[in-house]
Amino acid sequence: MTSRFLPDAAATDALGAALARTRPPQAVVHLHGDLGAGKSSLARALLRALGITGAIRSPTYTLVERYPLQDGGEAWHLDLYRIGNPGELEFLGLDGGEARLWLVEWPERGLGALPPADLIVHLAMEGDGRQAELEPRSDAGRAWVARLNGVG
Repeated sequence: MTSRFLPDAAATDALGAALARTRPPQAVVHLHGDLGAGKSSLARALLRALGITGAIRSPTYTLVERYPLQDGGEAWHLDLYRIGNPGELEFLGLDGGEARLWLVEWPERGLGALPPADLIVHLAMEGDGRQAELEPRSDAGRAWVARLNGVG
């Protein structure tokens, strides 16, 4: 597990950009943390660094926002905070065929209905900043974190 202290919003944006630069061709990222821990901010920074222009909306009410990627496929940003049980995901059309990148907030609410994570990012408030713990969960995730650590 890799740990990083993010003292401010710019550091969170920088981590998102570094994750975008080093991402594998296909990946599932689970974002864990309390309300306000920075899950949406990190996802937004990562998507922006992938070239997404225009509004990057929080999927709090829509549950999923889809963004076309410049290198093909889509990035899906999900926020599962408002679902009652994983079965509700069945109605969102998440077959995964066109998704190259999944960014899932509150993934524990979709257990059994989501693809397994390649990378889990744990975010927690710490003083005026936040702590980010990156936990790779697959070979792709381990290679991603290795590339990220090389980029620094």
